[in-house]
Amino acid sequence: MNRRRFLAALTLPVLAVPGYATWRGRNNPYYSGPPSENFDGTRFFLNGHTVDTNRMDLLRWRLSGNKAKWPESYPSPYPKDTPPPRVVNTTRISYVGHASVLIQTHGVNILVDPVWSKRASPFQFAGPSRVNEPGIDISDLPPIDAVLVSHNHYDHLDLATLTKLAGNAKTRFFAPLANDAIMQGHDPRIKTRTFDWGEKVQVGRGVVVHFEPAYHWSARGLFDRRMALWCAFVIETPSGKIYHVADTAYADGELFRKARAKHGDFRLAILPIGAYAPRWFMKKNHINPDEAVAIMRECGAQEAMAHHWGTFQLTDEPVDEPPQLLAKALAREQIRPGRFKVVQPGGVIALGNAG
Repeated sequence: MNRRRFLAALTLPVLAVPGYATWRGRNNPYYSGPPSENFDGTRFFLNGHTVDTNRMDLLRWRLSGNKAKWPESYPSPYPKDTPPPRVVNTTRISYVGHASVLIQTHGVNILVDPVWSKRASPFQFAGPSRVNEPGIDISDLPPIDAVLVSHNHYDHLDLATLTKLAGNAKTRFFAPLANDAIMQGHDPRIKTRTFDWGEKVQVGRGVVVHFEPAYHWSARGLFDRRMALWCAFVIETPSGKIYHVADTAYADGELFRKARAKHGDFRLAILPIGAYAPRWFMKKNHINPDEAVAIMRECGAQEAMAHHWGTFQLTDEPVDEPPQLLAKALAREQIRPGRFKVVQPGGVIALGNAG
């Protein structure tokens, strides 16, 4: 193992957990576009939101000894889903696990942040290991029309899975700026179109994907912090708009109010509820269940679905704490629990046509 890979192995918890990465130099290996309102010529950024964390804070967290012990196995109570080939006149959403969801809507099959690997890691021998099986066997996936990748952290961009999906020549891949270099550098068959915040692409009749900002960051290794763009997705369908927020902080909530002002109320918001502890360290990058409920309100979502919990241990909270805290937050806000759905891998929710 060379020195760089050895250093990466030592910092696996860092690379897999949004919150810290080191960098040096000014060259961006992924992207050479002109400076813009969210790109300084080397790194991407979101004005007014700082996510960089110093080494002393990282060390303080890693030495705190407050990490809950997860079970080696936390199986889902749901049987594995076997999706139909297509869904017509409605929307069906199957939870694969962590941030991975299959959205079948009006004849179009969309896979978001697909991770079927055992570990959210650059290595097979170390790094966060999944404690439950994917909710769909990859061999049981229907034909996938569009794969959406939100950013390049290992729990969202899994090259091994993307290579398997690239075996279908009709599958198209879409990601924020600069992620194509990572994906096609691994496998040229992963033909990827990339987009800036505010851009959109049609992936089927009446189905449009919008690329929107999130309070987050990117890094694939030790020296590439914020050199690829990250995003949330707004998926416009005849059943209403779906707001899939892959990873985000809450900050002042402005982005979520802006999303509502731009797109109108959402039929469904798919919101992360895990990887939030310790709060003092993760607050700049991840929301907790209280903030997920706040986002549901602020983006005007009729319903919400939880993701990003209970599969990979990235942070300190117990495996089952996120849905417990979510239930308490919903009760405090007097929101009917059924409006914010929590399923585990294999769980399915359905949306009717927009009223």
